[in-house]
Amino acid sequence: MSGSRAQRLAARRAQRRGAARRGTMVAAASVVVAVGSVTGMMAAAGDGDGPDVARPQVTSSPLLEPLPAVPSPSPSVTGSPSPTAKASPKKKASPRPSASRTGRKPQAAPASTRLYLHPESQVLDWVRGNPDDPRREVIESRIADRPAAVWFADYSPDTVTSRVRAVTSGGAAQGRVPVVVPYAIPDRDCGGHSQGGAPGLDAYDGWIDRFAAGLGTGEVIVILEPDSIAQSECLSAGERADRFASLARAGRVLKEANPRARVYYDAGHSGWNAPAKQAGWLRQAGAASAASSDGVFSNVSNFHDTADEVAYDRAVLDALGGPPGLGAVIDTSRNGNGAPADGEWCDPAGRKLGRAPTLSTGESGIDAYLWVKLPGESDGCKGAPGTFTPSYAYDLAR
Repeated sequence: MSGSRAQRLAARRAQRRGAARRGTMVAAASVVVAVGSVTGMMAAAGDGDGPDVARPQVTSSPLLEPLPAVPSPSPSVTGSPSPTAKASPKKKASPRPSASRTGRKPQAAPASTRLYLHPESQVLDWVRGNPDDPRREVIESRIADRPAAVWFADYSPDTVTSRVRAVTSGGAAQGRVPVVVPYAIPDRDCGGHSQGGAPGLDAYDGWIDRFAAGLGTGEVIVILEPDSIAQSECLSAGERADRFASLARAGRVLKEANPRARVYYDAGHSGWNAPAKQAGWLRQAGAASAASSDGVFSNVSNFHDTADEVAYDRAVLDALGGPPGLGAVIDTSRNGNGAPADGEWCDPAGRKLGRAPTLSTGESGIDAYLWVKLPGESDGCKGAPGTFTPSYAYDLAR
C-alpha cells in the first residue's frame, strides 16, 4: 500500500473513531480472511449457522512438484459465500533475521504428526459439484485433500461452543489434530476490509469462554487472533494494553479448558515488524507465559519464504524469552514462490502452494507448517473476497 493510500485510510479511520484513535496503520498486515454476514473457507459443522471457516490438511512437508497445465474453463464459482478478505496496509520491510534457535528444546510431548481434515469447505463443495471440470483432479489432490484451519470469524456467542465442538470432536474421533482460528477481537484489521469482531472486549472475553468450552479434551492447535498483535499500532496505548490483557486472558482460558490445546500468538511475518518490537508486544499479550501460550505463529495468509519465516520466528522467540518449550508455527499455504517483489498482497500472480501441512518439520523450534489460509479462497482480486475461485486455486496448485 502506498503512503498516500495509508494516509487516506488513516484519515477515514480517524473520522470514524474520533480523537481517541491515534496513530496510523503501519507495516504489512497478513491477508486474513474476514467474516461479516458471510461465511468463508469452510463452514464448521454444528447446530449453529454462523460464519465459521475451516481448512484441509496434509502430513508431508516437501514442496509440490509441478503438473502439466490443464485448460482453464470459466464455470461460475460454486459453494457457500465466504468471508471478505483482509486488506494489507503498506509493506514495511523488516530485517531478515538469521538467528538460530537450536538452544530451545522441542515440546516435551509433541502432538501427533497427523492433522485433521474437516469434511466441509468451499473447495470440497466445488470438487463435489464439478466432477467433469478439467481442473478438478489437480485442485482435489493438492488442495481439497489437504488439512487446513477452521476459522471462527463471526461474533456468535450462542452457537460458537457447538460449532467448535463439532470440529474438535471430529478430530478426536479420527485421532487427528484440528487447527482452529478464533478471529473476533474488537477493532480487528484496524477498520480495514476485515473489520468486525465482538462489540467490545468484555463481549470478546465472554465469546472466548464459550469458544474454549468447545475445545474438548483432545489435541488441538489454536491460532489466536491473526494480526491482533502485529497490527495493533493503530490503537492508542491504552487500547493496546486492554487488547493485550484480553489476549493474555484468552490464552489462559483456552489452556485451562483443555490442557492439551496448543495456543499460538500473532508474530506477523518476516516482512513486517522487527523481531524485538514484535516480541515486546507479544510479551505484553501473554505469549511468554506457559500458562497461556505455546509460542507464536507467522505468515498467515501471506507469501514469505519458509526459510525467512523460520529465521524470523526464531529471532522473535529468542527476544521473547519465556519457557524453553515455546515454538512457532508457519502458514505455508501460498508461499511456494515467496512474496512478490512489489509487495502486492491481493491474489498476486505467480504464487504457488508451499510446503504441505505437517507437525513434523525437522526444524528446531518450529512446531508445524500449517495451511491457515485455504488456497483458492480469493483475497478479493481474482474473485469475490473470501470465495473459492477455481481458476486461482488451479494456478496455485499446478
